[in-house]
Amino acid sequence: MTPFGQKLRELRQAHGRQLKDMAKALKVSSAYLSALEHGHRARPKTGFVQQVAAYFNLAWDEVDDLKALADLSDPKVSIDTGGLSPLATELANRLAKRIGDLDTATLASLNEQLKPK
Repeated sequence: MTPFGQKLRELRQAHGRQLKDMAKALKVSSAYLSALEHGHRARPKTGFVQQVAAYFNLAWDEVDDLKALADLSDPKVSIDTGGLSPLATELANRLAKRIGDLDTATLASLNEQLKPK
């Protein structure tokens, strides 16, 4: 599941909406929405994020948060370390190989360290 997919599901459930009804209102398939919620689709486009925001009548700050989550929700990330230091390349490779083994606390700690200040 991606951050956007998790938020999408939370919004849908909090508003008591069924997947099929939401899909119909947004003019997408239920399969597409389900795939988004489960992180099996690419990062959603800005227009779709705006549709979701309008569907749930989100306030502007909630829309900004939703856009930020969408931006961080590419389920197939690649990291180009060309031109960076060998240390950066090593880190990217170690993370790629070990990310599935990291516990929630470690992931949260790394995520917090990498957030913009």
